[in-house]
Parts: sequence; structure tokens; C-alpha cells
Amino acid sequence: MIPERSLDVLRAIVQDFISSNQPVGSKALLDRHPMGVSAATIRNDMALLEDEELITAPHASSGRIPTEKGYRLFVDRLGDVKPLSSAERSAIESFLVGASDLDDVVERAARSLSQLTNTLALVQYPSLGKSAVRHIELIPINDSRILLMLITDSGRVQQVMIEWNSEIDLELVQEIRGRLNGMLAASQLSEVREALDELAEQFAPNRRDFVQRVVSTLLALVDANKQEKLVVSGASNLVRQDGDFSGELSKVLEAIEEQVVLMRLLDELHADAHGVGLRIGSELGIQGIQNTSLVFTGYQSRGTEVAKLGVLGPTRMDYSNNIASVRAVARYLSKALEDN
Repeated sequence: MIPERSLDVLRAIVQDFISSNQPVGSKALLDRHPMGVSAATIRNDMALLEDEELITAPHASSGRIPTEKGYRLFVDRLGDVKPLSSAERSAIESFLVGASDLDDVVERAARSLSQLTNTLALVQYPSLGKSAVRHIELIPINDSRILLMLITDSGRVQQVMIEWNSEIDLELVQEIRGRLNGMLAASQLSEVREALDELAEQFAPNRRDFVQRVVSTLLALVDANKQEKLVVSGASNLVRQDGDFSGELSKVLEAIEEQVVLMRLLDELHADAHGVGLRIGSELGIQGIQNTSLVFTGYQSRGTEVAKLGVLGPTRMDYSNNIASVRAVARYLSKALEDN
């Protein structure tokens, strides 16, 4: 059992190292964190923490820095997460105001999060299995062209032009629109293909080719939702912190490009007491990026979690601020999807 005072010393070392990026000595620590004990007592506490592999000395005569194990204990014992300032909250809200569709909302959320945390932000698109049809629209453009629009409950709007080789029957267009919305409204996207399997057969033979063309085009839009997608913003932030990665930055950037790896990590993350999932160093399970941490949480549409967002940065990150930022952007993104 580690004494409480020694844990206070660990907390102070982590905070000072995050702030200064310099090894922390006993005298400097006491100057910044009066603890009512002597430097010799602090050195004894530091020796205990070193024996427990929570801190280490990068050089024989230097101060101490946290280990991966030390960061994990620090985060697990993190008290109240520092709330965002009113200016930071206003910045998030104003950043998302005016977004035109889901693509715009997700892009803006990623940029906002990277700016708040000075790390790499990642925002996952809502997945196929958790999205449903809100509305389908067929809009005549001219005698031989109609615009097909698929709107999901996550706020995504997709559209495509359908061109026909003869004059389009507007009454038929209206009938197809009514049938599609009657059959599919509130249906999961994963259920659409089966529901439309025999729709064309319900129309007169001379109308079936056009109906099938609309159905196949709609299914192509649905299939586009199946592609797992991750929006990334702020890679330049990592480049500016190259020294924190101990020569691993190229490996980190490779992992970012390999989105399948990141998607797998997101699926595995579960929220802790702070409402986020957090992996530090080797906990990521990715070879060669031992100086990296990942903080994620889910965001919702109509009360159901549809995807995740978070930040990737050095283990020497401001965990309190980043946890608060991730949670705040998730809340605002959820609200933006509700209002969409």
C-alpha cells in the first residue's frame, strides 16, 4: 500500500512534468507544492515511488519523470476533472453552429477538439447498425432527371441524381416516394435492402424498370453508410510535439493512417468513472507507440450512442483538460445531431 503523501508526491511530479517537460527534483517540487515536510522526506517518498516503478530517472543525476504505470495511477486517482472555461464552451458551440449536414458537423467537431487539446482529434462517423431512415425524398429536376435524397436520423444527408432515358412519370415518382417512406421510415439502414427486395414487383410491368432504378440507387446510398469512416484533425499538433514521442512519431502517424487499427481500438474502449475510455502507452496494443495516450468517449443521436470521438497525443498530455474537452465536444456534437 502506497502512503497517501507519496501519492500526493506522484500527483505533483506528473503535473509538473506535464507542464514543464523537465525532470522534477525534490527541491523544485517543494518550491511549487508546499507539503509541510522536508526535502529529505520528499526524497524518501520519491525513492518509494521509484521502487514501485511509478517514476524513473532519465539520467543518474536528474530529477524524476512519470512512467506509464505512474500515469495510469495518476489518471485512475484523478479527482474532479477541470471544467472548461465559459470561453472554451462558447468556442465549441459557435464552431458547430451553422453546420449544414452530418459531414460538416463531424469535420467541425474534429477541428474544434484538436484546437482545444493541442493533440490529434478523431471523430468516428455514426455506424450503419445504429442509424435509421428519417426520410427519403424524390425531387423532379426536369423531364428526365430526379434528385434522390436519403436523410438518416443521425443527420446525414446523401443525394444523387437519377437520369432516365425518357420522360419521367411524375405520378409514379410521387407514388414511389410515398411507398418508400411508408415502408422505411424509422427502419435501420441494415434492414433496408431486405425491405426493398420485391418492391419493383408491386408495380405494373411497364413501370418496373424505373422503380428498380430508384431502388438500386437508394441501395447504393445505403451501402455508402457501411463504410467505416474516421475524421482526423490536428496532425500538425503531433509534429510540433515530436520530442515527446521519443523517436516514435513516424510509427504514430502510420497508426493514424491505418484507420482499421484505430477503429478496432474505439470498439474496445469502455467509459470509466470520468465518462471516457483511456489507454496509455502499451495499453494501446500497438507496437512502437509506447509514448502515446488515447482518450475517447461516445456521442449520441436521440439518446442512443452512435459513434465515438477522442484525442490521441503523447503520454505527457494534460489529462484533466483533455478528458473535459472530449466530454464537452461529445455533448455538443450530440446536441447538434438532435437539432439537425
